[in-house]
Parts: sequence; C-alpha cells; structure tokens
Amino acid sequence: MGERIERFEDLVAWQRACELHRRLHQEAFRHPAFAKAFALRDQLERAASSTMANIDEGYERSGAREFAHGLSIAKGSKGEVRSHLYAARDAGYLQPELFESLRALAEETSRVIAGLRAAVLRGSFRA
Repeated sequence: MGERIERFEDLVAWQRACELHRRLHQEAFRHPAFAKAFALRDQLERAASSTMANIDEGYERSGAREFAHGLSIAKGSKGEVRSHLYAARDAGYLQPELFESLRALAEETSRVIAGLRAAVLRGSFRA
C-alpha cells in the first residue's frame, strides 16, 4: 500500500462492507417478504453492521495485532452475511439476480478483508 491511510473510512475493506450494508437496506430489506422475516432480517443486519464495526474498531485500536484481530472477526461476520443471504434466497425473500449481486459483493469484501489482514500481519500496512 503506497499511501498512508489516515481514517478507517479510506480502507477499501470498510468501503465494501459499507456498500453491502447500504445495499441490503436499499434493495433487499425493502422487499415486502422481509417485513415478515424479523429474525432473519435482524441477523443479516447485525452481521453486516458487525463487519463494518470490527474493521473500524480494529483500525482505531493500537497495534497491528489488534487490527488483524478486528479484521479476522470482520471476515467471520461477512461469512455470516453470506450464509444469511442463502437463507433469504431459499425462503424467497431475495430474487436470484439480487441474491447473486449481494453474494458476489460479500465474497469480494471477504477477499479484500483477507488481503488487508495479510498485509497488516506482514507489516506492509501502516496506519
């Protein structure tokens, strides 16, 4: 990473996690079927929010090990999002095209988080 990151908002991993969270609210949760799926919607919301929060919390802590730990938790939460997306698709709450788009974004976000975590552990990322 060439330039120094000054704020967690500048991290691509956080930006992708934020985009997925926003798209869930703007596209998925507006589907009438989600109005009845309180538990699934809540779990999906919590996992998406947790991804963002753990990236920024890890970044704001002192030290690479704590940042890497936050990224590890964020990646786990992103996996939870993907799992809940499958459940929502299977229950008929997500159309196939929207499901695939959200799943792909969640998968991309996981890869970006993993890459950032590897860079942090290698010492090639400096906050």
